[in-house]
Amino acid sequence: VEQHLYDLAKADGVDVIIGNMYIGGCSLQKHLLNANTNKPAYKYRKIGLDGKKIQTLEVTLETALADEKWDYVSFQQKSGLSGIYESWAESLPELLAYVKARVPAKARMVIHQTWAYDSTSTHRDFHRYDHNQQKMYASIVNAVRKSSKLTKIKMVIPSGTAIQNARTTLLKDKVTRDGYHLSRPHGRYIAACTWLESVLGVNPVGNSYCPEGMSA
Repeated sequence: VEQHLYDLAKADGVDVIIGNMYIGGCSLQKHLLNANTNKPAYKYRKIGLDGKKIQTLEVTLETALADEKWDYVSFQQKSGLSGIYESWAESLPELLAYVKARVPAKARMVIHQTWAYDSTSTHRDFHRYDHNQQKMYASIVNAVRKSSKLTKIKMVIPSGTAIQNARTTLLKDKVTRDGYHLSRPHGRYIAACTWLESVLGVNPVGNSYCPEGMSA
């Protein structure tokens, strides 16, 4: 959400404000603990209507949720647990209730489906999926589907599926830069396009925005 999404939306004439509550590799379990203790544990990265990103340190979830009248709030499990349904079921329902109590009633809840690691990834959590990319991808799809049903969150951003599809093209595993983080700019651009269409309903095909490092 921090790279390319604002520019894609702007190129289509859509005004957006984007907020990201950032802790690297943060699980839903940790988000819930931070919520319940009102812990100022986050880097609040906000992109305003002017496209400028401002980062504020030591911010609580409650503060960020009250900062704007958000139209959408997305939930994401850490990559290594994203294919483990039990890890979603353990924390997402309570975290969802916390968020819904602090945003406008019309705000839509969203689940972000992350991607499987590269087939040669050395990520410490890859063993959970027997170091098998297809197994990890299928597990993520299944866990997100079941979590959507559990929480009645109907909107899913299928970045994982978009990345998996991209791996069938000439890009192959070049959609990540280290086996699991998305590559610059291709991987990030693909994910941003997925957000654009899933959340805003804007088809990215033919969009005039072209990131630096990509050809038209």
